[in-house]
Amino acid sequence: MSSVAINIVQNSIPRDHMENTKIDSKLYECVKQDNIEEFKSRVQQHLTEKLVTPCGNSLLHVAVSYGSDNITSYLAGTFPSLITIQNSQKDTILHLAAREGKASHTIKSLVESNPSLTRKKNTKGNTPLHDAVIKGNKDLAIFLVSKDPEVAYYNNKNGKSPLFLAVENGNKEEILDDLLKTEASFPIKSEDGDALPEGKSPVHAAIKQRNRDILEKIEKEKPELLRLTEEGLGNSLHYASSIGFLKGVQFLLKKFDDGAYETNLEGNYPIHLACKSHSVDVVEEFLDIFPYPKEFLNKKGQNILHVAAKYGNGNVVRYLLKHDQKLDAPLLNAIDEDGNTPLHLAASHGRCMATFLLLRDCRVEHFIVNNRNCTPYEWAEEFSKRFEEKYIKTDEMRAKERKQFDSKNSTPADEIKDKVVDSNKLDTKEASPKDEIRVVYLRLVITSSILYFNARPKKSLFVYLSFSPLLYSPCHEQKRK
Repeated sequence: MSSVAINIVQNSIPRDHMENTKIDSKLYECVKQDNIEEFKSRVQQHLTEKLVTPCGNSLLHVAVSYGSDNITSYLAGTFPSLITIQNSQKDTILHLAAREGKASHTIKSLVESNPSLTRKKNTKGNTPLHDAVIKGNKDLAIFLVSKDPEVAYYNNKNGKSPLFLAVENGNKEEILDDLLKTEASFPIKSEDGDALPEGKSPVHAAIKQRNRDILEKIEKEKPELLRLTEEGLGNSLHYASSIGFLKGVQFLLKKFDDGAYETNLEGNYPIHLACKSHSVDVVEEFLDIFPYPKEFLNKKGQNILHVAAKYGNGNVVRYLLKHDQKLDAPLLNAIDEDGNTPLHLAASHGRCMATFLLLRDCRVEHFIVNNRNCTPYEWAEEFSKRFEEKYIKTDEMRAKERKQFDSKNSTPADEIKDKVVDSNKLDTKEASPKDEIRVVYLRLVITSSILYFNARPKKSLFVYLSFSPLLYSPCHEQKRK
C-alpha cells in the first residue's frame, strides 16, 4: 500500500445509532494471521463498523496490534471511519501500534494522512508518543516526534511528558537523545514569553536518579530545560540541593548559577534546602561560590543557620559555626520575623545536638527574647508543655486500647512487646502519629534539660527553688526577702 489518504469527515459512519457486536473467534484469527483472502470472505457477512472486542477494539485495532499490514491497509481504505475510533480506554490504532506494533509503512502512511492521531489521548492522558517511549518503541517514537515535535512536551494525567518518561525509564533504547534533538519549543508560554510547561520536569527526573550524564545531554541539546520548575520541588537547584546530590549541584551551578537566587513556594533558596537535607558538602559548595550567607533569608526572615538548627542538622550547624567567623558571626544571634534566633528554633523543635552545639559556642547569646517574650529555654518549656498534653492524651488512648485488647484476648497487652520506634524515621510514613508525639516529646524534654543547665534565666532558677517542696529551705525565703 503506497498511501492511505482518507477524508475522515466525508467517509465516517455514525456509530451512535449502531449496536456493537462482538468479533467472532474465526474472524479474529484471520486478522491475527493477516489472512486477507479468508478475512474478506468472512467480513462481508458482517457490518464491519459494528464489530468490536470486549474492550471495544475494532477490527482495525486488532489488525494494528498484531502488525497485520494487509488487513490494516484493506480496512483503512474500505472502512475509513475505523481510523479515528477509540476503544473503551480511548486508545486509537496509533496507541496500539506504539505499544504492540511496529513503525510499518502502513502505520506511517496512516499518520501522514491523519495527523490528528498523534495528539489523541487515552484515559491515562497518554498520546501515542507516551506509549512508544514507555515501551521503548524507538522507531515509531522517532517517526512520531518527527511529524509532531511539540507532542514531546505534552503531559499525561500524571503530569509526565514523553521527554520526562524517557529520562525516568533510564533512556531506554536511547530514545531521549532523539527527543532532545527536536526543534520544538515549549507549547506553554508565560506572560513574559518564557517557556513554562506545567507538569514534571525531565531535569528533575535526572536529578532524582542522580544521573549527571543525562543532565549533560539535556544541557547540550535543550539548556533551557535546566530552568524548569516543578510544583512542590522548585527549580533544578532546589531539588538537587534537597536530596544532597553534590555532583548535580556542582554541574547546575556552572550552567544555571542564577537559579541559586530563586526561591521556591515556601520562600527558601537552594542553600536553605541544602541545610535542611543534612548535606554539608552541598552547603560548602554554595558558600564557596556565594560567600555571603547572611544575604540568603527565606520568607520568614530565617538565615541558613536558622534552617539547620530548626531541622536538627548537627553536622551542618557544626560546619557553619567553624566555617568563617567573620562571615558567620551575623547568623548566630539573628532573629527571624517571629523574633526567634537559631537557638530558639533548635530548642522549640527538640533538636538536642544543634542546641548543644549552639550553647557551646561562646558567641551565641542565651537570653535573647522572641516576640512572645521568651528566651530559648522558656520557648522550649512552652513546647514541652504542649507536647506533654498531647503525650498524656495519647497515653490515655493507649491505656484504653490495651484494656479493650485485654478484654478480647487471653494474652495481656503488657506482655506483648512494643514495636521499637526509630526516631530517624519520624519524617517518613513509617512512624505512626502516636509514636511521633512520643519521640518528639522525649526530644523536647532532653533539649529542655540541656538548656536548663546551660541557658536558664536566673528568674527560672528562683521560681524553681521557691516552689519546689524538695529543694525549699529557709535560706531561699531569706534570699527572696
